[in-house]
Amino acid sequence: MKVVAFNGSPRKGGNCEQALNFMGEVFNNNGIDFEIVQVGNKMIRGCLACYHCLQTGSSYCVQKDDVNEWIDKMLEADGIILASPVYYGGISGTMKCFLDRAFLAAGHKLHHKVGASIVTARRSGALETFQQLNAYLNTMEMIMPTADYWNNLHGLDVGEINQDIEGIEVVQKLARNMAWIMKVIEASKDKIDPPETKPRTMTNFIR
Repeated sequence: MKVVAFNGSPRKGGNCEQALNFMGEVFNNNGIDFEIVQVGNKMIRGCLACYHCLQTGSSYCVQKDDVNEWIDKMLEADGIILASPVYYGGISGTMKCFLDRAFLAAGHKLHHKVGASIVTARRSGALETFQQLNAYLNTMEMIMPTADYWNNLHGLDVGEINQDIEGIEVVQKLARNMAWIMKVIEASKDKIDPPETKPRTMTNFIR
């Protein structure tokens, strides 16, 4: 089994990556492979709303950059983690561009995969950013493990999150619960069929 984490921070080795490494230790102890993909330091354009991915059913974005490679990693993984620092009360810009495109193109293939979100913040905006990240997982019928508090850690300068003992404990608990759910799902294969997924009825409010 494998977990792939997408790091929306542009800072290599920053607090987001260090938070993910705390989780990675737990996964490795449970025999689960773990990879961090650095998203935040790449030049990624936003979604063009061309819907080419939906019209062709390719599960890939028509724009040619790293996003399609990252989609492949999502499809191959058993678990997915979305991580972002707080930027003006929300997800970092490059991370949002990636998520908008990846989940539009391939989100329908992520049903019943295990997904979780974590956030790093200096002071405020962590809960709002956490909810933004969770919205991607929630809308694709992904299975979302929890900890015993919201999955955020505090720190500004690189390494300051190491002083947030409670935050570290929270993401470690999250990783343990995530590993357990992944093992339960793996053990149920060929024994319990996943629930049927039916197309959603799309509506708007124009009359």
